[in-house]
Amino acid sequence: MILPAASTRLVRLSRRADFERVLGAGASAIAARSPHFVLHHLPNTDELSTGGHPEGALPVDVFRPAARELLVGVVIPKRWARRAVTRNLLKRQMYAAFARHAPALPGGMWVVRLRAAFDRERFPSADSKALRRVVRSEVDALMQAAVRQRTGRAA
Repeated sequence: MILPAASTRLVRLSRRADFERVLGAGASAIAARSPHFVLHHLPNTDELSTGGHPEGALPVDVFRPAARELLVGVVIPKRWARRAVTRNLLKRQMYAAFARHAPALPGGMWVVRLRAAFDRERFPSADSKALRRVVRSEVDALMQAAVRQRTGRAA
């Protein structure tokens, strides 16, 4: 069942610790890969960092996002995208893709990471329509693969 878009809330990750938590979770957190990107996902959990809690008591040291809240982040290293214009284009495309696919994605923390540079021979401009189209199609395919892998259904 796909929930309506209004019931899904996107929140951008901003703390370094959150990025490290998602990226450091290992191979089990990898939801999908493409030639240029890797998509990582950590589902919402109710685990406490201090262990269990008494029955009926509400824990005070746990952050519980809403069931349909998506915490999203983007990592675009300068190593793979030298120009700021290109990095900004990639970030805008990623966040737009999260917004388009939010109703189908399961809740939790999502981080997409650039893992290879785009060919400068093929895309000489730092911000071109051709690069936008290629990035959009690749990221959409990445999100659809993640939905299939994490939920067992098509986006």
